[in-house]
Amino acid sequence: MVQVFRPLAISATALAISTLFGAAHAQQTIKIGLLATLEGPFTVLGQDGMRGAELALKEHKYMAGGKKIEIIKGSSNATPDSAVAAARKLVEQDKVDILVGPLSGDEGIAVKGYAKGQSKVTFINGASAAQGTTLQDPAPNFFRFSTEGAQWQAGLGTYAFSKGYKRAVVIAEDYSFPYSQVQGFMVEFCKAGGKVIDKNWVPLGTKDYSSVIAKLPKDIDAIYVALGGSDAVNFLSQYEQSGGDKPMIGGSITVDQTVLSFKGKRRDGMIGTLSAGPIADNWDDAGWKKFVADYKASSKDAFPSPSLFAHAYYLNTKATLDALDAVKGDLSNNHAAYRKALATMTLKSPTGDIKLDANRNAVANMFVTEVAKNAEGTLFNKVVKVMPSVSQQLGMSNEAFAKMGLGSRTNPECK
Repeated sequence: MVQVFRPLAISATALAISTLFGAAHAQQTIKIGLLATLEGPFTVLGQDGMRGAELALKEHKYMAGGKKIEIIKGSSNATPDSAVAAARKLVEQDKVDILVGPLSGDEGIAVKGYAKGQSKVTFINGASAAQGTTLQDPAPNFFRFSTEGAQWQAGLGTYAFSKGYKRAVVIAEDYSFPYSQVQGFMVEFCKAGGKVIDKNWVPLGTKDYSSVIAKLPKDIDAIYVALGGSDAVNFLSQYEQSGGDKPMIGGSITVDQTVLSFKGKRRDGMIGTLSAGPIADNWDDAGWKKFVADYKASSKDAFPSPSLFAHAYYLNTKATLDALDAVKGDLSNNHAAYRKALATMTLKSPTGDIKLDANRNAVANMFVTEVAKNAEGTLFNKVVKVMPSVSQQLGMSNEAFAKMGLGSRTNPECK
């Protein structure tokens, strides 16, 4: 009997050892999904976002926590349904451990909702910047190190009013991120005494702006524009062709390098445009200068300076990898140690130290800027003022911000 069962016992032991070895071996690779808009009106934005993510991965040599990093890319078209479909494929078919993305505002809200049903996966933002992603019913496994649209406008409303802009109209895409941008601008602009006499909300992917341009009032000092990618280029080109000459106040995405690098006469008309955002192209800081140099060297398709999308994906990917290093790649117990590391870390970034708040949203420096042209003829955002450690409450108390509510088509108003 002993002789009969002994080989079986040895075989069982060998099988157990083999299984354990195989599991240990499998854990030497961590799968990370990268989700960005690689189709639709924000394609250029998504491509630069990927450059930023890849730069962070190259800096880490595709290793983190002593383990190899395997990247699987997903593509969306800036719509919530496409983002969730891409996230679902990455999580449920490709079996990623961590998902970095998405890029656009409504996409982020939708992916946040999907994350709530995927407790075994950690979600880290790409560049999505709608307020509601983290301010309304946040997901415990969703983290954002790249701030959001209202934060990006800190300082702009006050500065625009001081430059003599008292009456303005808004032209913006009709979804959650531009609502955040417009609110961030108007909170200060209206408090200073400015008036926003009309808002024009246009669908994402609008090609013809003639009806919007035709109804712009004459008695305004500036147009606040929150359009991105091809939408911004189409509007700026058509406004120039119509003979429009009102100064612009730019949402962050409107003066981004993905727009400033387009070719056309109206391009020079952007010089002097006031804006604000998470980056400033000429910031005189050693860490920022190194980031710009590394970004430009990373790809022949890189812009003269990193877009805010490259910056955002870089931050979130770097945080992903730095936290893996901190926990030595430990993703056990539904990523408990890893998520604690993310929530409590101080991210050393090209634009200053970043910490997360109770909703796992970044508190970080913002920059008031003006568009300028350098000796080579390249447009860039020059620093006017650094706004330190801006939170989602925009300098207001929690009670006052809650009373105002999130930005929407009609909130706030100051006609």
